[in-house]
Amino acid sequence: MKWRAAAGSESPPPRNDEDPMAKKPKKNDVHGWVVLDKPFGMTSTQAVGAVKRLVGTSKAGHAGTLDPLASGMLPIALGEATKTVPFVMDGAKVYRFTVRWGAETTTDDAEGPVVATADVRPTPDEINAVLDDYEGVIMQVPPAFSAIKVDGERAYDLARAGEEVELEARPIEIHALDLVDCPDTDTAIFEAECGKGTYVRSLARDMGRQLGCRGHVIELRRLAVGPFGEDDMISLEMLEALRHSPAREDDLARLIRPVETALDDIPALAMSEADANRLRNGQPVLLRGRDAPTFDGPAYAVCRGQLVALGDIDRGAFSPKRVFNLART
Repeated sequence: MKWRAAAGSESPPPRNDEDPMAKKPKKNDVHGWVVLDKPFGMTSTQAVGAVKRLVGTSKAGHAGTLDPLASGMLPIALGEATKTVPFVMDGAKVYRFTVRWGAETTTDDAEGPVVATADVRPTPDEINAVLDDYEGVIMQVPPAFSAIKVDGERAYDLARAGEEVELEARPIEIHALDLVDCPDTDTAIFEAECGKGTYVRSLARDMGRQLGCRGHVIELRRLAVGPFGEDDMISLEMLEALRHSPAREDDLARLIRPVETALDDIPALAMSEADANRLRNGQPVLLRGRDAPTFDGPAYAVCRGQLVALGDIDRGAFSPKRVFNLART
């Protein structure tokens, strides 16, 4: 993790209404990933804003929206890491969620009004018997209250305005779906590992319909996203505590994951300084020698351990698509 003070010019004289002794916080060139344990009730946008303020950086973005009523992992990219966000978003995700049987809601969670009820309650054996139907590549209809666009408008905006929203089923992939516990006859706890675009709320809705008992999600927590696991998560309270730490930058450097963590699933290419400079100028590099890769596809280049570029290998040449402006070692 590299840090450098932001360049700046001499400060202008303070206005009459400014305290000349007051110091504005500096914005650091922080590059990497904060794997936030997002609290319940906070939007993903609010979480990004809070991390930007606490870390003191000006550029950040998240890798996959997490609903306000959900908690857990929200990977937040800082600085140059924002260029690698798609690789994290495309990774598998793990959720633990609790379903309340007996009622289906407009939002498929506890926020919306009830639209259907049932007196039937499934047994653990009956639940386990249908889980295989939801594994693999399946067709899923997203919730009406979702961020999917319909004729240029968000589905949830149309639904809140009282319009009838009909979304088409689309293919998703669920790698695993397991029943974890049944605390009582009304609730069941599940864990799902799934691909991009899966709506856990829709899983609860569809299982409830199939079992004849209706259902909706009452608690949802994301445990993993792409290369990040539970052990990587840090809380806003931890970041807040670092603001007053005498070794703030060193502590942050230990908590922030490197930019290239997002690229764990693609090959790395070691480059000479001369070839690295070509890549930084947007020029392709021929891959020669006995260790040259024999495959085509995405890869990233490093020079002396420093991330240089993200691009594609094609017929023995590496062409940069994204160049990283990181401090050189």
